[in-house]
Amino acid sequence: MTQQPPPPPPPPPPLPASDGVASPQQGVQVRCAGCRMILSVGRGVMQFSCPTCHLPQMLPPELTAASAASPPNPPPYNNNPPSDAAPPNSNRVAQLKPAHGIDPTKIQLPCAHCKALLNVPHGLSRFKCPQCDTDLAVKQPLQQQPSFLPLPPPPLPHEEVNEVAIEVEREEDEGGTLGETFTDYRPPKLSIGPPHPDPVVETSSLSAIQPPEPTYDMKIKDKLETSTVLSCLQIETLVYACQRHLQHLANGTRAGFFVGDGAGVGKGRTIAGLIWENWHQGRKKALWISVGSDLKFDARRDLDDVGATCVEVHALNKLPYSKLDSKSVGVREGVVFLTYSSLIASSERGRSRLQQLVQWGGPEFDGLVIFDECHKAKNLVPEAGSQSTRTGEAVLEIQARLPEARVIYCSATGASEPRNMGYMVRLGLWGAGTSFLDFREFLVALEKGGVGALELVAMDMKARGMYVCRTLSYKGSEFEIVEAPLEENMMEMYKKAAEFWAELRVELLTASSFLTDEKPNTSQLWRLYWASHQRFFRHMCMSAKVPAVVRLAKQALEEDKCVVIGLQSTGEARTEEAVTKYGLELDDFVSGPRELLLKFVEENYPLPEKPEPLSGEESVKELQRKRHSARPDVSIKGRVRKVAKWQPASDDESDEDNDSDSVHDSTESDDEFQICAICNGEEGRKKLLQCSCCHQLVHPACLVPPMEDIVSEEWSCHSCKQKTEEFLQARRAYIQELLKRYEAALERKAKILEIIRTLDLPNNPLDDITDQLGGPDKVAEMTGRRGMLVRASSGKGVTYQARNTKEVTMEMVNMHEKQLFMDGKKWVAIISEAGSAGVSLQADRRALNQKRRVHLTLELPWSADRAIQQFGRTHRSNQASAPVYRILFTNLGGERRFASIVAKRLESLGALTQGDRRAGPSLSAYNYDSTYGKKALVSMYRGIMEMDSLPIVPPGCSSEEPDKVRDFMEQAKAALVSVGIVRDTVVGNGKDNFKISGRIIDSDMHDVGRFLNRLLGLPPDIQNRLFELFVGILDLVIQNARIEGHLDSGIVDMKANSVELQGTPKTVHIDPTSGASTELFTFTLDRGITWECMHGPNCKIGTYCTVGRRLQEVNVLGGLILPVWGTIEKALAKQARQSHKRLRVVHIETTTDRQRIVGLFVPNSAIESVLQGLAWVQDIDD
Repeated sequence: MTQQPPPPPPPPPPLPASDGVASPQQGVQVRCAGCRMILSVGRGVMQFSCPTCHLPQMLPPELTAASAASPPNPPPYNNNPPSDAAPPNSNRVAQLKPAHGIDPTKIQLPCAHCKALLNVPHGLSRFKCPQCDTDLAVKQPLQQQPSFLPLPPPPLPHEEVNEVAIEVEREEDEGGTLGETFTDYRPPKLSIGPPHPDPVVETSSLSAIQPPEPTYDMKIKDKLETSTVLSCLQIETLVYACQRHLQHLANGTRAGFFVGDGAGVGKGRTIAGLIWENWHQGRKKALWISVGSDLKFDARRDLDDVGATCVEVHALNKLPYSKLDSKSVGVREGVVFLTYSSLIASSERGRSRLQQLVQWGGPEFDGLVIFDECHKAKNLVPEAGSQSTRTGEAVLEIQARLPEARVIYCSATGASEPRNMGYMVRLGLWGAGTSFLDFREFLVALEKGGVGALELVAMDMKARGMYVCRTLSYKGSEFEIVEAPLEENMMEMYKKAAEFWAELRVELLTASSFLTDEKPNTSQLWRLYWASHQRFFRHMCMSAKVPAVVRLAKQALEEDKCVVIGLQSTGEARTEEAVTKYGLELDDFVSGPRELLLKFVEENYPLPEKPEPLSGEESVKELQRKRHSARPDVSIKGRVRKVAKWQPASDDESDEDNDSDSVHDSTESDDEFQICAICNGEEGRKKLLQCSCCHQLVHPACLVPPMEDIVSEEWSCHSCKQKTEEFLQARRAYIQELLKRYEAALERKAKILEIIRTLDLPNNPLDDITDQLGGPDKVAEMTGRRGMLVRASSGKGVTYQARNTKEVTMEMVNMHEKQLFMDGKKWVAIISEAGSAGVSLQADRRALNQKRRVHLTLELPWSADRAIQQFGRTHRSNQASAPVYRILFTNLGGERRFASIVAKRLESLGALTQGDRRAGPSLSAYNYDSTYGKKALVSMYRGIMEMDSLPIVPPGCSSEEPDKVRDFMEQAKAALVSVGIVRDTVVGNGKDNFKISGRIIDSDMHDVGRFLNRLLGLPPDIQNRLFELFVGILDLVIQNARIEGHLDSGIVDMKANSVELQGTPKTVHIDPTSGASTELFTFTLDRGITWECMHGPNCKIGTYCTVGRRLQEVNVLGGLILPVWGTIEKALAKQARQSHKRLRVVHIETTTDRQRIVGLFVPNSAIESVLQGLAWVQDIDD
């Protein structure tokens, strides 16, 4: 029930009418806040609904005076009432309580052009009339309030925002509670084949997109209908891939297809079906490129499963480099199976595998080229400072040289980051005929758009029929992040190790200062130092989790489950080095951290050059020759050296040198007579003695004592003998000093090595876990290492032995171990990336071991695609039970460095591999290496270095206890000095006694990875406090970004009490290649809350603002987005509100017919620009 509005108060005197504006008798003209139609509003009417879009709205205060100038008359248009009180077919605007239009907090001034009475805020000097758009200026005297009026309130902010409005806007932006992330998947437009053996789901964003109509007619359709070898969703992939291969891109190459199904859905069998279909089409050559040569057996199995037993599989690594179709090799048809390593391989004669494959296919080759696990080709377009991978370049080249090939990109992790899509040139997302000139332009747009942009690309590809992405339902799977606190002995071990690394750094700095200029630059030393530092503490973090892993594994075995333990590094290199040094039999397992430290110090401790002792047999003549041949820029050893400009030691020596030079010059003349240097008498050359060192000539009789015997050629004068002896003495003393330094450095190095040997450090985690869980007889190992340490049967000592036996080759050892696990002969499996690619370890219904898998992640991989691959080993089709995932972290803040890298990838990876970043395990709480993380780091560093104040109180401190805060700041600064982040440190004196000052270079200021990495090398207490400070500031930065509208929130679920679609969607663009379209949907959302805009009359987007209103109109662009990307970006860039400038992907579902739409949210204020940019024209009557 609504109450009839009271009659309006007496109107003020009418204002004169002007051109283009309705007179007071006719009312005023306004533009609708929703559809932008121009409406005429009768006098006295303040609140009304638009007859076109039915949006309830209210006249702005500036126009209410004109509207209220006379009693209300019927408006000149029809309109539907906003409430039940009005008659259903009323031709009048709903007459609600009018306003006087006078705001007492502002100055009332008439517009110079249209004469409308305007409410002008105090202090505002220039503005536009909201009715006629005339630029107006307020004269200075008018801005001063008359003395008889009350003083004005303080100037209002640009936008009157209160806390409630902020919360309401945040809720509306973020969409409130999230709905179901996954929906059950069934092919929407195909009904061939049996259902998949396990529940398969698709994310809500992708499920809202319909693929194109299937038109391809399969040759093997009859065979598939009568068998169960391929499920309905695998057949759907086959149909759309073949249909896509009939199209060509604008550049003339054949279009490609992307199979993005999750791990375990059955991509291998789908590929086999594609090969079998193409075989029946007469295309009997195919290239299958994968990650491991042993996956050839899986390829053979999949082909046999689909009935393609006649299709041969040829392993390229077993074939010579000659022509594949030659008589000697004889590969004329079938599948050539190779790895990405083989693709970049070449023979000693320079023949490449890539050239061999191109020659086999021929220039007109139109068969399949399958890039299985195609994420191996990533980094084709690397980040600044790095280089493209050879694999990525080879994948690009083979596509360029086989333009008619039918390309399939196949991976559960195909695009962990936009830049890793660079090799997917056959998708046609950039280049000729698209919105992006090249991949780099496409990359810039996607990175600017954030996670939402990646989600749009996934939906775009599905709409065009070039992408499928389904995943096994995780229903029944458990994800748990288990914190494994350091035990007391491990805490002490870690603390001592951190202190040792800090002392080692000081020792290396001191030792480096004794190096001469002839030694190489020390930058290489520090690169190796920090790399070893990172590896060392990574080992320590792994080792700290070993007790928890063993405990969880034993608990799972007691519960009648089996265990899979995932890690990345096996420590093989350290083990082999130890075995080489100490022999095959050792007292205990090798400590990876200890061996790493020993290796680093042994190979990189900066020793001064060991001096060469003077040889006793070396002749005086030789020493004299060396001494005189030595120049300022050449040492006595003949090495070039840098010294200051050389000057003679004394005038005498200079004169003597000049004399000797003149004598030397004279010896080169042909004169027969020479002068004696002692008596100055002239004598024949042959009767004079010549010094072999200074070349002076003297009479034998002039010498004291005189020489009468025959003199050898090595005769030296007394002066030279004396100088040579002095030189030898000085040289011996100098060498002795160098030798002392060298021996002292050697002694220091030996002491450091001895300290390392006595440090209490943990054993290699892989060997330790295997030993504690029963040894190799009880644990199946699928890693890349060749040998392992096994505890002796007596229990004392360990022995190194090869992993394979006489019956099992090294190539097949992982397959053998896998079979032992699947047959239930071993209940624990340890896997690494190198040994488990493509391996299925799920509770397969066909296997003997059907116990539930407990998957423990001891060590997170370096990238999310590797993490997803590892998770997919135990969650696959046809499983009896879903696995339990337990991801272990220590309570060390620094270890989250590794989690942050993975979380960063997972956040964007979910968009293209699983359509929605909310799908799958969420590690986003550990994503610190982000734009917000960098801002938080800069803020923290500036606070610690006292360049700025910290935005929050440090952990363990209170604002009421400044001494504690100061103590923490000094500890934090000293900690950053010890790990090399603060450089050029100086310890103050006087009033700044013991106060540390220094600088942090710009590159370190923004490097979150380096901070988290170096953090590992600090004692646990200060490490965790620093980390808490960083995270606290990060939370504040994210909160501010959310308030300011900068936060990228991915897909937003738009919720309301009632959501209705207005009319039919309007097609605004059609893609000429696929026929897919871009459509504009307009929804009305009834939130059942307050009516007015909560930002107040000064909201910067004026009547377009809907924050807090009960009824809202929402525009969503659905379907294809990439072709209209540029237009949308330009329109959004012009928006006033920050949250409207960024791309926002929204999910909306109507309340009546449950129609789900996922698309790009377009603000009401931008819709006109978007439609104009798309050259979309609509009839006036529409």
